[in-house]
Amino acid sequence: MATSQFADAYRQFCFLPRGPRQSFYTVFVSRELLPGQGILKGKFEDCQHSKAVGFESSDPHFAVRPDGSVYAEQEVLNLTEPVQFMVTARGGHDPNIWETTVKLALAGHPPSVPVNQNHYTPKHYHDITKVPFQVIKFPRKHQRSSSANGLRRQKRDWVIPPINVPENSRGPFPQMLVRIRSDQDQEKGIRYSITGAGADQPPSDVYNIDPVHGKMFVTRPLDREERASYHLRAHAVDMNGNKVENPIDLYIYVIDMNDNRPEFQNQVYNGSVAEGSKPGTSVMRVTANDSDDDTTANGMVRYRILSQTPHMPIPNMFTINSETGEIVTVAAGLDREKVSQYTIIVQATDMEGNLNFGLSNTATALISVTDINDNPPELTARTFSGEVPENRVNVVVANLTVIDRDQPHSPNWAAQYRIASGDPQGHFLIRTNPVNNDGMVTVVKPVDYEQNRAFMLTVIVSNRAPLASGIQSSLQSSAGVTISVQDVNEPPVFPSNPKSIRFEEGVPAGTTLTVFAAQDPDLFIHQTVRYSKLSDPANWLRINRTNGQITTMAMLDRESMYVKDNIYEATFLAADNGSPPASGTGTLQIQLIDVNDNAPVLMPKEAQVCERASPRSRVNITASDADADPHVGPFVFELPSYPPSIRRNWTVSRISGDYAQLRLRIAYLDAGVYDVPIMVSDSGNPPLSNRSGIKVKVCPCDDNGDCTTTGAVAAAGLGTGAIIAILICIIILLTMVLVFVMWMKRREKERQAKPLLIDPEDDVRDNILKYDEEGGGEEDQDYDLSQLQQPESLDHIINKPVGVRRVDERPIIAESQYPVRPSLPHPGDIGDFINDGLRAADNDPTAPPYDSLLVFDYEGSGSTAGSVSSLNSSSSGDQDYDYLNDWGPRFKKLADLYGGGDDD
Repeated sequence: MATSQFADAYRQFCFLPRGPRQSFYTVFVSRELLPGQGILKGKFEDCQHSKAVGFESSDPHFAVRPDGSVYAEQEVLNLTEPVQFMVTARGGHDPNIWETTVKLALAGHPPSVPVNQNHYTPKHYHDITKVPFQVIKFPRKHQRSSSANGLRRQKRDWVIPPINVPENSRGPFPQMLVRIRSDQDQEKGIRYSITGAGADQPPSDVYNIDPVHGKMFVTRPLDREERASYHLRAHAVDMNGNKVENPIDLYIYVIDMNDNRPEFQNQVYNGSVAEGSKPGTSVMRVTANDSDDDTTANGMVRYRILSQTPHMPIPNMFTINSETGEIVTVAAGLDREKVSQYTIIVQATDMEGNLNFGLSNTATALISVTDINDNPPELTARTFSGEVPENRVNVVVANLTVIDRDQPHSPNWAAQYRIASGDPQGHFLIRTNPVNNDGMVTVVKPVDYEQNRAFMLTVIVSNRAPLASGIQSSLQSSAGVTISVQDVNEPPVFPSNPKSIRFEEGVPAGTTLTVFAAQDPDLFIHQTVRYSKLSDPANWLRINRTNGQITTMAMLDRESMYVKDNIYEATFLAADNGSPPASGTGTLQIQLIDVNDNAPVLMPKEAQVCERASPRSRVNITASDADADPHVGPFVFELPSYPPSIRRNWTVSRISGDYAQLRLRIAYLDAGVYDVPIMVSDSGNPPLSNRSGIKVKVCPCDDNGDCTTTGAVAAAGLGTGAIIAILICIIILLTMVLVFVMWMKRREKERQAKPLLIDPEDDVRDNILKYDEEGGGEEDQDYDLSQLQQPESLDHIINKPVGVRRVDERPIIAESQYPVRPSLPHPGDIGDFINDGLRAADNDPTAPPYDSLLVFDYEGSGSTAGSVSSLNSSSSGDQDYDYLNDWGPRFKKLADLYGGGDDD
């Protein structure tokens, strides 16, 4: 069902080729309809838009224009009851007709419920418990016939109005809605069925029909907010399933009930309004939505303000548009400095705001009062003061405090200061402290006590943002600032710093260059200035301590490494005797004028030419001179006359002012290295000359004119014999290296072939260890070593008499048998093998040492010493031991014991 709230806002209904898009339209109109006032507009949609379509109305009070607009033909007064009529459309030569029903109802008033229509009455009029129903017959098709006089109207089919069912019905269910029957039910058995969403399609089983009697039922309560309408089709077939009637369309509309409260989009709304706003200023808009039908009073929401906090300056500072929800100001007097935020409770009620029947909801609106610059900044005092030492910069000398009642840290609050007068040279600048908004008077240009002892400043303060309209600056926005300057001891100042002078290089020591004096800026204090040297890289200068006179200590040299771009710089210090002492520095720049004091030097120092005269047997030469123009080139190159071989073998020819060419004068010159002297003269006044030598290597050349390798060596001074000797030495050295490598490989193989049970580095076998060997005298070296040797045979022992044997002789018995070591011993058997061998050796009498008397004191024959047995321990004390005193301090004690010594 289509509806419209106002008749003058046209609604369009469409006729499709099979009929209207909707079969029933409900239009809400005002209480009085004027003649010619548009109500509804129809449109015929087919594939032939150019063909004319004719419209007719069944009610004489209403007519239809050719464009499909439905309007009031006569004045309709007191439209208290709904008016229903039919609109018919005929198009071109098409024999079919199309019809739709239009129902007019008074806007804002619920329509009455006719006995044959499924309209509703809102719940607050009376409670709907039963829905009246109607009998719907299957219509017959209408034909149109033509005659000579035009069209002849035939009897119309039934127009099946929509079936209106209220939502949230209490039942009982199933509840009958309508009965469907066919005119042929008297002739044959008919079976009825319905199809569509709500019947056999989701949501299923909302509606069903008695197949025999055609009664259609709703099976449960409906909810318009879930589904507002249903489109079903009713079918009639005989007992064999053959179609008896064409299907008819059933439109079921769910009638809205006021079962939903308005819902605000937000529970808290935030808005703002500038302070001082005029009445009627828009602040914000709140919106509430109602899920009920917004074309009825159920969904028509109205707004109102319940409360305002705080009640300043009046309780009702704001109002709200009841239909749009727009909040506006209704009174002047908004002041952020007094009230910065208002809290508004807004209520939304449906049923067009009827508090008795409507449902309500509330939301909170927070209105912030934004700041405007309605409070000029005010200085807290009329005068401020401060002091500053002279020659100090970037120091704060005074602090200006200000009060501003606008919102802190906003452009309306932020202060900016300006010096209106008293500082024509710009010594001071006032910076704003961003934290507390104070003005910091800062020295940005040094002040001089000798010129200004005090400053009187006039300061004006303002905001970054301009004042609001109608707000005047305060008298307290300006103040005076007095700045006192303190005298301090200032360092001496050189009037010209750096000071530049010009002198020729080479001036002798003791020459006075200039007077580099400084001035003391402290005019009111008499002080003495003393000078000293601070920086003199070459130590060329001296300064007079009293008057600053500069003299030379050494000869000035422009070509010195300490001179840059012909300028020599030295720094001097001037200090006064103030309290505390102060000093200043000055730089002296001496521009040295060049003189011809450097002879030219030949370049290059070495060259290489071919031994035969050719274009390759030439060398380009030039010269370098440490002096500057005009004491440098063009240079003059000459060969000396002595020795004569120089000019006989070589010649020099000029190429340009700075270059010449040295080449062979003869056709062939033996390979070797030649020192060729050349005289070079510059163009100074007077000119300076220098004899320089160039070492030229003469060598054989190949076809390209390049020296060959052999030739280069030969040119270096090595003969053929020397070259051969060098090659032989290289070959011998390589041979020795090869032999050593082969020997190392062979030794490695032998070591791998006889592996040891232990690490070779830890093996002490076959090693001779010598500990503290002390050789004897000449007499001790004459002894018979054969006495210590093992005898080769036992004959001399056998033939000896009984009882005489040598102590080292081997006994004549059978040898003991030692255990045999297995070929592949197990590592665990090595210990057993060693122990068995040790026991066999201990029990073997034939193994040394032999079980016999050992003699250790045999010293051989030929000794001059007598037998020890000749010493008599009981000899008399006549022996003289005084000779022990001559043996040194080591025998002093022995001499005392045996010699008796002197008594102490």
